[in-house]
Amino acid sequence: MQKLDFGEKLDHIVEQDPRYDREAYLFLRDALDYTVKQRKKAKEGGDHVTGQQLLDGIRQYALKEYGPMVPTVLGYWGVRRCEDFGEMVYNFIREGVFGKTDADSIDHFSGGYDFHAAFVAPYLPEKLPARQSASEIAEELH
Repeated sequence: MQKLDFGEKLDHIVEQDPRYDREAYLFLRDALDYTVKQRKKAKEGGDHVTGQQLLDGIRQYALKEYGPMVPTVLGYWGVRRCEDFGEMVYNFIREGVFGKTDADSIDHFSGGYDFHAAFVAPYLPEKLPARQSASEIAEELH
């Protein structure tokens, strides 16, 4: 039996589970690479990352790559919560693209972070001071 390359495995995954766009899987693979490199730079361990570490790396990488467009891009790809990344990771595992240890679980992606807090809040303006009334402004000018 001929061994499938990454592209063929990805095609098979998307065919079997069409919830997520092909681009979302490519992003996830790149985010994993980014996470591993960041952990090596920080001398935080080897090539294996936990679900929570990957979610943090995904957050950082997404903000770096797409800035305030992250929610729009991820939503277009069908990714709306951390659990979606877990589903995608386990699709990769089933196809033999990603590996896992006995300690790994899809549950590690549950409740990772709120997408609004992670991807929208960093770009919201700081709270503006309360508006002054015309009489308060006039009083300050005198």
